[in-house]
Amino acid sequence: MNTVRPLWLGALALAIYAFLYAPIVVVLILAFNAERHGFRWGGITSEWFIAMANNDLALAALRNSLLLAGVSTTISTFLGTLLGLGLSRGEFIGKRTLDTVIQLPVLVPDIVMAVALLLFAHEVRQATGLLELGMTTMILAHCTFQIPFVAMVVRARHAGMDPSWVEAAADLGANPIRTFWSVTLPLLWPGVIAGALLAFALSLDDFVISFFTSGPGSTTLPILIHASVRRGITPDIHALSSLLVGAAVVVTLVASRFQRADDIAH
Repeated sequence: MNTVRPLWLGALALAIYAFLYAPIVVVLILAFNAERHGFRWGGITSEWFIAMANNDLALAALRNSLLLAGVSTTISTFLGTLLGLGLSRGEFIGKRTLDTVIQLPVLVPDIVMAVALLLFAHEVRQATGLLELGMTTMILAHCTFQIPFVAMVVRARHAGMDPSWVEAAADLGANPIRTFWSVTLPLLWPGVIAGALLAFALSLDDFVISFFTSGPGSTTLPILIHASVRRGITPDIHALSSLLVGAAVVVTLVASRFQRADDIAH
């Protein structure tokens, strides 16, 4: 009985992984398939990547995606790091409530967040004339779901730090600012970088919130892929999708490496 059970568990795990990743593998294969239509294999080619590189719409969408991910990640990393430190080391009224509220953007479905952000931008625009739909609203929208992820990663890192390092710096006469820059921040860097890479990957892959808060001239890669699929799937869309998947995988692996290094250090 003990020898059969692991086989069933292994088969179940394999089936789940196949269910999750088989569609992605199919897209990657079709991106290099010389056959333009259908699933018939026509040999390996890089023609579709070249066609995508000559596609002005795809290049513009790539620039928008990188700009959106870069700016929103920078803002969310800064604010998320401060928030994570505050929740980890600070004691104030309403901390427990804030600790619960900060997790809501992670738990709330994307479609609900997207509609809420769209309505918020509309109300602000009606009242002040600001927040026209476009890159600004997309950056603000992405920050709303990136900040909690960064805060949770930084908070976990800070909670695992040895407080004796900070105490030793204080005993040696370092003021709080000097202690933060010379001791706390260097020890936090693995968590900060991991949180930033996670936020970047989330922004790069996001479609629902980006779609609802985008405007003219702010089309990102996921939005372009969605629009192209509705007109009919072409091989250059497979190539574009494979690059997006590859970028997300690389960022995720780097973030996981930093997290594993952090765990080993502890």
